[in-house]
Amino acid sequence: MALKQILNDLSAHLESLREDGVTAVEVSGEVLRAMAPPAGESSGTPQKAVSRPGAARGAGRAEAGQPAPSIGQTTPELDAIAKRVAGCTRCVLHKGRTRTVPGQGNPHPEILFVGEGPGADEDIQGLAFVGRAGQLLTKMIEAMGYRRDEVFIANIVKCRPPENRKPLPDEMESCLPYLKEQIGLLKPRVIIALGATAVTGLLGSMTTGISRLRGNWQSFEGIDLMPTFHPSYLLRTPSAKRDAWADLQAVLKKLGRPVPAPEKR
Repeated sequence: MALKQILNDLSAHLESLREDGVTAVEVSGEVLRAMAPPAGESSGTPQKAVSRPGAARGAGRAEAGQPAPSIGQTTPELDAIAKRVAGCTRCVLHKGRTRTVPGQGNPHPEILFVGEGPGADEDIQGLAFVGRAGQLLTKMIEAMGYRRDEVFIANIVKCRPPENRKPLPDEMESCLPYLKEQIGLLKPRVIIALGATAVTGLLGSMTTGISRLRGNWQSFEGIDLMPTFHPSYLLRTPSAKRDAWADLQAVLKKLGRPVPAPEKR
């Protein structure tokens, strides 16, 4: 196998580990030496200039007070929240962010998807769910018969936690008022909480695990809420996709919408 292909496969594997929450990987000297190309041989990949640690992050940092880019329609009220989020310093997460991720989508959606928090791709782009988990979420949305721009997608916290760790209780508490404001404006008919952290952030302490809670209707300030698995978990555990699809079908039934034919999923 060509060295370039090996490096591409390794990059994809490391990205998968990152989304699973792995923050460090030990690599032996023998492995590194085995990966090095023979003297005088190029890997075929142009070499990039090496910069000091943190230089790339600093160069991509959004200017203070500037809201993250958006996809789809918006309203002045949602823009105002995004602008306040962009300048927020309520918790320590603001110290390490590149961009805030207020969420994006239809300002008058039937469905609001709420995840845990931004990852590396989201932190760079300022958009919710744009990495591998976001690609799967897009497929889930389309399987329901919607487009991404017909729903709204947000997270419990709007800044990336360090090393993709779970948001701490005080961080979620500091950020929740922004999400509540958005929900008040969006007025979704159904909220789909993606994973245990989203459920905890919206409903408080969980008395049971997400595996048992998923598929059982809850309520958030009078809005029907369906807990289900986070797309990142589904990437790690494909066998759980069947249960997640059952949850999404229950949402469609609640909304009075037909379940798309299998060939359309």
